[in-house]
Amino acid sequence: MILKRTMIAASLMVAFHAVAGPDEIRSTLHDQQSIAVTIYNGDLALVKDQRKVNLQSGLNALALRDVSAQIRPETALLRSLSGQLQTLEQNFDYDLLSPEKLLEKYIGQMVQVIRTNPATGAETVEQAYVLAVNNGTVLKMGNRIETGVPGRIVYPDVPENLRDRPTLVTQVTTRQSGPQNIELSYLTHGLSWQADYVAELNAAEDRLDLSGWVTLSNTSGTTYRDAKLQLVAGNINRVAPPPPPMALMHKSEMMVADAAPAMAQEALLEYHLYTLERPTTLAENQTKQVALLSAQSVPVRKELVLRGSPYYYQSSQGDLGQKLKVGVFVEFDNKESAKLGKPIPKGIMRVYKKDSQGNAQFVGEDSIDHTAKNETVRLKLGEAFDVTANKKQTDFKKLPSPAKGSSQFESAYEIVIKNAKDQAVTVKVVEPIPGDWSLLAQSHPSTKTSSNTATWNINVPAEGSATLTYRVQVKH
Repeated sequence: MILKRTMIAASLMVAFHAVAGPDEIRSTLHDQQSIAVTIYNGDLALVKDQRKVNLQSGLNALALRDVSAQIRPETALLRSLSGQLQTLEQNFDYDLLSPEKLLEKYIGQMVQVIRTNPATGAETVEQAYVLAVNNGTVLKMGNRIETGVPGRIVYPDVPENLRDRPTLVTQVTTRQSGPQNIELSYLTHGLSWQADYVAELNAAEDRLDLSGWVTLSNTSGTTYRDAKLQLVAGNINRVAPPPPPMALMHKSEMMVADAAPAMAQEALLEYHLYTLERPTTLAENQTKQVALLSAQSVPVRKELVLRGSPYYYQSSQGDLGQKLKVGVFVEFDNKESAKLGKPIPKGIMRVYKKDSQGNAQFVGEDSIDHTAKNETVRLKLGEAFDVTANKKQTDFKKLPSPAKGSSQFESAYEIVIKNAKDQAVTVKVVEPIPGDWSLLAQSHPSTKTSSNTATWNINVPAEGSATLTYRVQVKH
């Protein structure tokens, strides 16, 4: 028992010296005066950490604990806000103290193995040489080789670069002694954000209520308390860095914030910067949400779209499909007149609509790109159940070539659109026609919406059908 208590006391002393060397000046979160975090798209964040530390005149070994475990050390910048400070050297110690890491550091060195007799409780101590720890422990004990861990392992010391928290160790010089306000800024992985939107259509499907949320994820290995949070929306150019030295894989804790005022936004170069108006804490291994924007009764347009293909204008095809699906789209304008008019970050927008009993039902989702002011947001929600189409090619012939190396075709088509709903609908038929083309005949008026696209708006009566026919000549 005396031996056991001695070993425990020695282990505690070793752990203490591992956390802080005898000549180190430790700085923890207790020294933190303020923290600012700017998170970009694509797993990148800028951290500005201000602390008050007590330095001695001359050379100091300053250990800044609780920095991000996924810091990019080459981006770290340490400066004094209240005096003169010069950084001579910095080392990022990212190997964290654990039984596995400690054993790994002692490969090729001697340790002690303590065994307890289960019958008598007596303990024996034996020297062991650590040979390997790959997929298991291999020890040389006397004249034999042991695999696994035959008892408790006691180490004489803890390596200096093995710490209990991610730590940036710097060698700095200063001309004055006493407290100084310093700022450590660095880029890091492990902090990310994404925008998520919830839209609810009204009964007439001509307006929606929109709420936007920012989902924040922190797997960087430290906590940012009462941080000033800013988000940058846009695609910044980055030189691909080497893989981060370590990636922490932990289960996330979900925390949803209460509704709050929308985040303020401003232009930043060619991007947009969103600022949370109040401090927030990003806890280690946590996911949380904060309010981004909110708008009510936004005018919206719904479209049913039947889109064709260009392949059937150059050969004989016959039947082109039965019960073809008609896509369901909604779109709205990001304008002040539509009760928006602010930059919208890319994300996923989920749309709901209340049923006859007043319960909101999910009706589809789509991803949106960064959308500037005065642009249009367009969502594909799915495919219509009650509106289908039958399409066939009714005629095809190859015409004499107008010039050497070219070809000319003439073809005709019939599209029957069926509507099983108890109300009339309008279906937009979009046909991409390749080459130099012209419509020779058509049952409904069309619009040439682009150089290779003809569009028809077909009104289909309730529980009825409508037929579109057209003939086209194509030159290649």
